[in-house]
Amino acid sequence: MLVPLAPYLEDGGVTDLFINGSAGLFVDRGSGAKAAPEWRATEDDVRDLAVALIGAGGRHIDDASPCVDVRLEGGIRVHAVLPPIAAGGTAISIRVPRLSDAGLGDLQTNGMFDDAVREVLDDAIARRSNLLVSGAAGAGKTTLLAAMLGEAPRHERIVTIEDVAELRIDHPHHVRLEARQPNLEGAGGVGLARLVREALRMRPDRLVVGECRGEEVRELLSALNTGHDGGAGTVHANGLGDVPARLEALGSLAGLDDFALARQVASAIDLVLHVERRPDGSRRIAGIGTPVVDERGRLAIEERPCDGP
Repeated sequence: MLVPLAPYLEDGGVTDLFINGSAGLFVDRGSGAKAAPEWRATEDDVRDLAVALIGAGGRHIDDASPCVDVRLEGGIRVHAVLPPIAAGGTAISIRVPRLSDAGLGDLQTNGMFDDAVREVLDDAIARRSNLLVSGAAGAGKTTLLAAMLGEAPRHERIVTIEDVAELRIDHPHHVRLEARQPNLEGAGGVGLARLVREALRMRPDRLVVGECRGEEVRELLSALNTGHDGGAGTVHANGLGDVPARLEALGSLAGLDDFALARQVASAIDLVLHVERRPDGSRRIAGIGTPVVDERGRLAIEERPCDGP
C-alpha cells in the first residue's frame, strides 16, 4: 500500500507527506511542505489509499469513524480524515521518522543544543528529574525525549504510554503501551488515563506519557508526585511561556482547577524543555524552565539560561 509513495519514503530528506484529496501531494524535506507536481491521483484513489494504510496499522476507517491515526512498521505515522469531515477530499498526513534512533550526541551534532545545555540534560538524567518536553507538532519533542531516555541506566525499567506508539528508545528494558480505539460498536476502547493506572502496577523505574492531551495529565502528575522519579511527558505548546495555559486547559478536562494544577505541576515536574523547529527545518532546544507557583497561586515557568545555538 506504500508503493505509490515509495519514491518519497526512500528519499532520506523527507520528513512529512501530505495528500489533500485530488488536489495533490505535498512533500516536506525539512524546509516546509512543497507541492509534488508529478503526483496524480483521483479522490477515489486517495480514499482507497487511506483505507489501506489505516488497515495496515490495525485500525478501521469509514464514514462511522472518519478520523483515524495509526503507526506502521518502522515507525511511520499515518493520520487520515475522510469527507465530509475533510471538506476538500480525503486528507492523509504521513510522518516519516528519520532521527528516531538518534542519541543525544547525534542531536548535539545536528545543532539541537550546545555543550552547556548538554550538561543540563545529562544532569537531569543522572538525578532522575521528572521532565516535560514542550513544542509544536513536528518540533522534535519525541526525538529529544527518546534520546534522553536512551541514556538511562541499563538496569532501569522504562514504561511508555502513547496514543500511537512512536517512542523508539535504545534501551534494553522498554515496555510500550499503546491506547486502543473503541470498535464499531463503541466497546473495547482503552484510553491513556487507564493505561497510566495500569502502568503503575508494572513497577516502572521511569514512567513516560508520550503526549498529554487530556485527562491523563491528572494520572501522570499523581504518579510523579508519589515517588515515581525519572518520569516524563510531552505537551503541545508554542513557547515556554505558553506551557502553563496549555496545562491548565488539560487540567480542566481532568477536573483540576488552576490552583490545584499549579501545586501538582510544581511538585511533580522538575524541568521543562521547550523545542522548536527553525525555518530551515533544524530543531533546537529554545527554552529551559522550572515550574513554580506564582503569587496568585497559578502555574508559571521560571526560565533558566539556555545558551543553545
